[in-house]
Parts: sequence; structure tokens; C-alpha cells
Amino acid sequence: MRFILASGSRNRRRIFDTMGWKYEVITSLVDEDSDASDFNQYVMDLSLGKANSVANQIDGKAIIVAADSIVHLNGKRYEKPKDKEEAFNNIKEMSGKVTHLTTGMTIKDLYQDKTITFYDTVDVYVKKVDDEDIRWYVNNEENVLTGCGYCLPGKAEIFIEKIDGDFNTLFGISNRLVYEKLKELGYSMDDFK
Repeated sequence: MRFILASGSRNRRRIFDTMGWKYEVITSLVDEDSDASDFNQYVMDLSLGKANSVANQIDGKAIIVAADSIVHLNGKRYEKPKDKEEAFNNIKEMSGKVTHLTTGMTIKDLYQDKTITFYDTVDVYVKKVDDEDIRWYVNNEENVLTGCGYCLPGKAEIFIEKIDGDFNTLFGISNRLVYEKLKELGYSMDDFK
């Protein structure tokens, strides 16, 4: 059975590797865009777009898993910062607050012509961080421009008090939820080894 992860994310690959799943990686060719103002719908739209893009790139049947994540706080969506100054400002805004990371996931089952799209949200409690420590982080974290400003795993871990929710959702995909949805589609773990 062909099993595809529609993501080049090292964290998502690590999570799939932990499960012992045999899969291939094919990345989406679509621009990440959605008109949805609801954060849950936004990431589900993006994950569905990625899954559809990969489905259009392959011949034959496969099960495609795609995901997209955003951080949001007080109605504001935090995208990848354009530069270190924006990363600094993002972290300053999040300092001492509970931020929310929502991951949308899509399973596109081309064997059964079924698609399931769902999401999960994790609350991330960010400690109060002073400007000096934020500046140190921004200047020393090589992946500072890849997330919303803080990158996990990484040096930002020292700013996080606690996480409430599925640990792997925080890193871009919930293997627990993907497994539950695959079971709903009638598959077992043995189908992906």
C-alpha cells in the first residue's frame, strides 16, 4: 500500500518515523492560501489543498496525509516572520500569554475515494520573557524564521512553561489522531509497515 506524507517538515517525518510507518515524502506545489477567518477552517483548508496537490502529482492509488499549522493569539494569526525584527515582535507579543497552535490534517484515501479533514489545538503557555532574552533567542536560533517566531524543538523551549494538549500536534501532526482516522477508514497499523 502506498502511503505518502505531503510534507517536507523534519518534525512531521520524525513523528512518522517514530511510528515505524513506511511512507514516501511528496511535497505540495500549491500556494498556502485560504480565505477562512476561522483558524480551524484555515488550517484544514491548507492541509486539504496540500493533499489535493500531491494527489494530482501521482498516478494510481495511495493514502496521502497532509498537515498545516498556525499559531494564534487574541484573534491574530502568526505567520512565518519575514525577518528577525518581526520574529522579535511576535515573541514580545506572546510573552506571558497562552498562545494556541492549531494543526489541520487531511487524509486523502485514493483507494476508497474518501477524504477526512480535521484539526487539533494545543495551548502553549509562554513565560514572561524580557527583551534581552528575546533578542538573544532571535540572534541565536537558526530556525527563527520557520515558525511564528518561536521554533520548537529548539532554543525557545526555555520560554515555554507548559503545553496543554497533544505533544505531537505542537510539532505539526498528531500521530494519535491520524491513526484514529486511519482505523475509521478500516486500516490497521500493519497496513503501513
